[in-house]
Amino acid sequence: RQRACSSWEPHFAEPTTMLVPKKNRLAVYSYLFNEGVIACKKDVFLAKHQHIEVPNIHVMKLMQSLKSRGFIKEVFSWQWSYCFLLNEGIEHLREYLHVSSETVPKTLKKAAKAQKGPSFGGNRRVEGADGPIGGGRRGGRDGYRGPDKKMGAPRDFNPEYSRGGGARGRRGRGGF
Repeated sequence: RQRACSSWEPHFAEPTTMLVPKKNRLAVYSYLFNEGVIACKKDVFLAKHQHIEVPNIHVMKLMQSLKSRGFIKEVFSWQWSYCFLLNEGIEHLREYLHVSSETVPKTLKKAAKAQKGPSFGGNRRVEGADGPIGGGRRGGRDGYRGPDKKMGAPRDFNPEYSRGGGARGRRGRGGF
């Protein structure tokens, strides 16, 4: 015997499936396979995805489906979903899109020419009598700090606090 739903009991709707047109599904899957990653804003009312000409909700739901099947890894931050294609997802999309096994996403391709990072003068070394200057235990930063300096205040330094007593018993703060 079923009970009647009273007004104080929460009513949960049954989960529904979203029907995504095949054209949109192919566009999203092709983009994901080519790039290897997709970023999607969590906004169901956004008319179009920023990179693909399909409604944003279709991209969101397709990524939700791929995530539940273990084909992508999702990182969610600041209302944006970043979906990364896993190896299982690559194989699945290869079969779905009928792509050859030689074709791989851009995230797996090697760069044609590796760019050299900025040097910031880190390769300049000066030889001294004891070896390279700056090659000490701190990874070559001793030369940056300059010659040894005597630490501490000069001998004739004698600070005077003219406003003393205004800090509720705390001395030596300059009256602040």
